[in-house]
Amino acid sequence: MTDTPSPPRFGSNDLAMPDDLRGPLLAHLHELHAAYVRRDWAGRVGFGNNAAVIVIDLARYWLDPKQIIGSRLDVVVDATREVLIAARSAGVPIFFTTFAPDAAHPRSPHDSKQAVTFPSDDSPLWDIDPRLERRPSEKLVRKRYASAFKGTTLLDMLTVLRIDTLIVTGVSTSHCVYATCRDATDCFRVIVPREAVGERCELMHEVFLHDIDIDLGDVVPLADVVGYLAQQVRE
Repeated sequence: MTDTPSPPRFGSNDLAMPDDLRGPLLAHLHELHAAYVRRDWAGRVGFGNNAAVIVIDLARYWLDPKQIIGSRLDVVVDATREVLIAARSAGVPIFFTTFAPDAAHPRSPHDSKQAVTFPSDDSPLWDIDPRLERRPSEKLVRKRYASAFKGTTLLDMLTVLRIDTLIVTGVSTSHCVYATCRDATDCFRVIVPREAVGERCELMHEVFLHDIDIDLGDVVPLADVVGYLAQQVRE
């Protein structure tokens, strides 16, 4: 890694890495990955025969930099659109998630971690970004927790469809994407298209993407996912 890496085109400016730290950190992560491989970690799960795509939390609330936990994520939306176009052409099932606010839900200790007042449950900020062109046949999973599996029927639906490969896109890499991958990995081949996930914090994105690839699934180029989907045409 001799070239000076450029800053990512997503995230929040105040949570970006210093320019002089970016190169050494990414080089270290590259070397760390190689060290894990030498320990026989970071094996490949590969693509299976029956895939589904899940789009994590690409709703207006997280895509608005003016929101306290929102950030610039247009490039993630664009990459996810490429996955969706390929999945729709192949007839591959698609799921979306968004948050399920509920003012009557008991407060948890975790709620003290963020001083955030969420919009009401009927706010359009929870709507999936229109650029993704969600269709009525594409299930919207409303979740209260980081993982798309916790407290939802996602596992039931994937099981009914006999899915063996879950392609995970969306935000954020270190939170809801990671938690979903963590819960999926014991049942499914987890595939993460690198360009189709992101978040507000550059450092957290890189570290958690690294951990997903070592321990949970395969982080692969977007082109590999699109190419795989092109071969999955279903009746």
